[in-house]
Order: sequence, then C-alpha cells, then structure tokens
Amino acid sequence: MLQKKAVTDLDVSGRRVVVRVDFNVPLEGGAVVDDGRIRAALPTLNYLIEKGARIILLSHLGRPKGEPDPAFSLAPVAPALAALLGRPVDFVADTVGPAAQAAAAALEPGGVLLLENVRFCPGEKTNDPEFARQLAALGELYVDDAFGTAHRAHASTAGIASYLPSAAGLLMAREIDTLTTLFSDPARPFTAVLGGSKVSDKLGVIQKLIEVVDTLLIGGGMAFTFEAARGNATGASLLEKDWISTCRGLIDRAQEHGCRLMLPDDYVIADAFAPDANTQVVAADAIPEGWMGLDIGPETARAYAAALAQAKTVFWNGPMGVFEMPAFAHATRKVAEAICASDATSIIGGGDSAAALKVFGLTGGVSFISTGGGASMKLLEGAELPGVAVLDDK
Repeated sequence: MLQKKAVTDLDVSGRRVVVRVDFNVPLEGGAVVDDGRIRAALPTLNYLIEKGARIILLSHLGRPKGEPDPAFSLAPVAPALAALLGRPVDFVADTVGPAAQAAAAALEPGGVLLLENVRFCPGEKTNDPEFARQLAALGELYVDDAFGTAHRAHASTAGIASYLPSAAGLLMAREIDTLTTLFSDPARPFTAVLGGSKVSDKLGVIQKLIEVVDTLLIGGGMAFTFEAARGNATGASLLEKDWISTCRGLIDRAQEHGCRLMLPDDYVIADAFAPDANTQVVAADAIPEGWMGLDIGPETARAYAAALAQAKTVFWNGPMGVFEMPAFAHATRKVAEAICASDATSIIGGGDSAAALKVFGLTGGVSFISTGGGASMKLLEGAELPGVAVLDDK
C-alpha cells in the first residue's frame, strides 16, 4: 500500500496546486485521437476543482530534444481536457517564466491551466535544480498523478518535490495500491502472461513472478531466447545471445519454486518482417534457417487460453506476437479474449498489452489497466520509483 500522502491529505482550498499529469497522448491533424490518459487524470482534477484549488498542469508529450517542437505541443490537449471537465482550460505556450507565472497567479478557485510540454526545456530530463525551482514557484503544493513517468527522475516528477509540500494523486495512489497488493494475497491459481521483445527488459519481473505465480506463460520475441536455452534453433528470430544462459537459469528457478513455466509448442513463422510475408506454422523445435517467428502458434494459443480459463488472478504484460500486423495478431487476441472471458481479477501492465486490448475492443473486459508500462514493471520487480520516493510520507 502507498505510504505517501495523498491529495486528499492536503488542504487545497484556494491554493495553487501544481499537478504533474501524463497527457502523453497520440495526436493526428492537431487533435487528440485517444484521450485515455486524460480521462485517467479526471478523478484527481475533479477532486481539486470541487475543493476550490487553482490547478496548474504539467506534462510531457512525445520525445522532443529539450527544445520547442510544434509537433509535440500540448496545445491540442487543452480543448480535449476542457470538453471532459466541462469547463475552460487555459493554455500558455511556456512552461516557466513571466507568462506562465502570470497565468498561474491569475487563476480563480476551480480554474485550470495547462502549460507547455516540460520536455521543451533542457532542464527537465536532467532534473536541473534551477528548473525544478522555477516549476515549484508556480504553485504552493505539488501533486504527482503521472504514474507513467514515476520511474523517471526528472525535474517535474522528482526535483519539484524538494521545494513544495507534495502528495500522490488519486490515479497514482490507485496504480501503486493495485500493483503492490497484486502479490500480497492473490486469489489462486495466479497466472501471469509475459510477452514483448526482450528478456533483458523484464528480467527482474520474471524473477519476481516465478516466486509468486502458479503459472507463467511466455510469448513474444523473448520466447526465442528461451528456445535457444532449451537447445532449439531459432532461425532469423529475435534472439538475445548473451541472455541464453540466464534463461536456462530461469527455467531451473521456476522448477525450484514450483512455478509451471509454459513455453510455446509452435510458432507462426515468416520469411520476412512484413505484413504480406510468406508464413507457415511449425513446431517450436523446427524453425528453419532464414525464417523468423512473429507469433506463437495456434496450439500454444489454445493451451495458454486453457490455462487462463482456470486462473483466479491474471497479470499480463506484453503481446504474444507482432499484433500490429493482422497475420501475426491471432495469439495476442486469443490471450486477450481468454483473460476477458475468465472469472479472474485481471491486471494489465500497460504498454503494448493495453494497446492490444484497445485494438481488439476488449478494454472493458479486464479489471484494471495500468497507465504506465515501464513504471509498472519497475514497481513489480521491487525497484524504487523516483517520482514516488520523493513525495511526503504520511
């Protein structure tokens, strides 16, 4: 459980509250095309509005290189947020400085101000103390509701808390409470599904899950390093050669902990990484030279779905294949459908798993979708999140 102050512990009435949100949303033609992350922040923002706070919002969008870039401006987010809140949202094309200061000072109770992309400023990603101090000067209190960036020690997520009384927003608190209690007393059987590209990206989480879950299903590109660990040829598939011995150790570790580690029995392979490539289904030990696995096979997908049907708790992070290409989306869809059809409490670790659910129209079929893929992985493996550590203790 979160041992930090929450926004509900602060006296925010009439006070300027700087809120770090995660409005890193996709834009097309100067408009927001997926407002999921904006909606996720609404409980905190509505709470602050109801309490008469004067709200200054900070966020990043995309990956600008520490200088203004119109392609990554937050300007289109202001009208999208205003529509959801049912009230005006002011926007200033600066993050700090006189214009931002004046707009923050002019806010009335319940007013909302969105400032320009914090990553337009070089001091953001370096957590520059002077830039953090300028951000803090905008308000009297700081609330971090951006779980998706909590694993980054940036000025707007960590440095600013050195200068203001601070607390977690409602979304941040819910994310941490949900993910940390996942391992404390799960209903069993507890089944986890891990996919994605690399074992190296998720080693800490795999080690942790092996200790806790009853069954661990492996798919995605990372599966091929496990294939190499059990002596199978992987053709032109994604392979982390330096991690083969680590995967052997993980297979042994799972056996020691009584965790059923399920690896694919078959794959959908292709002769090129392309949506129109030639494809075939082969056994896990029969991938020919020059061919690459781009999805787990239909037999494996059925076996994984059967395992998920028995689960009472499910955690999923990472697709089973290149689901963005229809030819290699079958297993990811099959896993998603199985999770939604089960009676399990289902926790989705953000990232591509959340994106896949949206593509398949299944977001309403799971219990909880994290807004932070990287942050959720760090939290589950037991790492300290800089954006959480700096907040005031209860």
